[in-house]
Amino acid sequence: MLKGRSDVSVKSVWDHDAQRGQSRADELGARFFSDYRPILSDAQFKGVIVTTETNRHEPIVLAAAAAGKHIFVEKPLGFTGRDAYAMADAIEKAGVLFQTGHFMRGFPYVQFLKKQVDSGVFGKITRVRASNCHSGALGGWFDKEWRWMADPKIAGCGGFGDLGSHALDLLLWFFGDVTEVTAQLDNGTARYEGCDETGEGLLRFKNGIIGTLAAGWDDVANPVAMIISGTEAHAAVINGELFFTCKKIEGADGKKPWTDLPPQLPHAFELFLDALVGKKVPLIGARETAYRGAVMEAMYEGAKGRKWVEVKG
Repeated sequence: MLKGRSDVSVKSVWDHDAQRGQSRADELGARFFSDYRPILSDAQFKGVIVTTETNRHEPIVLAAAAAGKHIFVEKPLGFTGRDAYAMADAIEKAGVLFQTGHFMRGFPYVQFLKKQVDSGVFGKITRVRASNCHSGALGGWFDKEWRWMADPKIAGCGGFGDLGSHALDLLLWFFGDVTEVTAQLDNGTARYEGCDETGEGLLRFKNGIIGTLAAGWDDVANPVAMIISGTEAHAAVINGELFFTCKKIEGADGKKPWTDLPPQLPHAFELFLDALVGKKVPLIGARETAYRGAVMEAMYEGAKGRKWVEVKG
């Protein structure tokens, strides 16, 4: 994405792994640094892209915010709710732009459903579901360079948190805060020892909605991405197509795909780059990103203790 744009360029790269960092710097036509602190003192550049291992986010983000740099941080923002909120505090205090990688908000069907939920078309919503699964463990995606992503001691989570963070973002964006959550996690194929490869979460929203969340790396397909069930309407996203049932809207009989949708938004990372060059685009706040991390952390706690966990945000 960076190399495909003429309005932004990368000047410097840091990585604690020097070989990996030099490779990325060469790829981007940038200079490699063995210490990120001198980079942050460079007044020439505006933004920092943080795609390190999750357990390294906090000191980098805090330093970048203190230096007044705009910040993109790949999800999850924090290793826990504590460090995520600490980073959110620093980002808000600095008054810099922030964005994370929840790209699903830009999907046409997501934009449409968000508008319908906000306008009350569904009536009283009682049950919702989001699912985000792929075959990463089956295909060995995390066997080599990305092995750290299957080590919760470094990544902060496994497959459920990795993919579930995107679907959780949509649930919380659509339906608001939760009161309590729990989950059931499993090692699945056991390709990655000590790491959850799959899981199912259960959420109780403050407005009374019951929600479920499926995510993991052990799935050959993910045919049903979302379900919203209300007293006045119903929506299901099946194989990427929206089936929408609503008696109040002509043609919304749920028998064929609903195609009257807004255009696809650019990827969340592209939106950050657009914001850097002064365009007015929708970004995701640091505090709401931290809240998503706290909810996911509570689901992991619930799974570990086989209990419901209250979420305070």
